[in-house]
Amino acid sequence: MDGPEKRINLHATPEQMAGVYANFANVSHSDYEFSITFVRLDHEGSEGDELQGVVVSRVNMSPRFMKELMDAMQDNYSKWQAAENIKNLPEAPGRE
Repeated sequence: MDGPEKRINLHATPEQMAGVYANFANVSHSDYEFSITFVRLDHEGSEGDELQGVVVSRVNMSPRFMKELMDAMQDNYSKWQAAENIKNLPEAPGRE
């Protein structure tokens, strides 16, 4: 992003801030956009080879935003992983 950094002022309802739970995501694309469909799969109520699931959210985005999202997710995952690795060191506080 070029130019001065802009601040983003977000507004959300309490329900939106609570979020939704997903344990599966499907990513698809067309020539113009990417779509991520988030699903809550029910492993216990399913029978046979077929799992039952409920779509909890679907997000459509441009290829440029998809790249930015992947970069942000990788950055955050790396930070989380580093913190987890520190917690698992033998000399970490709280470990015996």
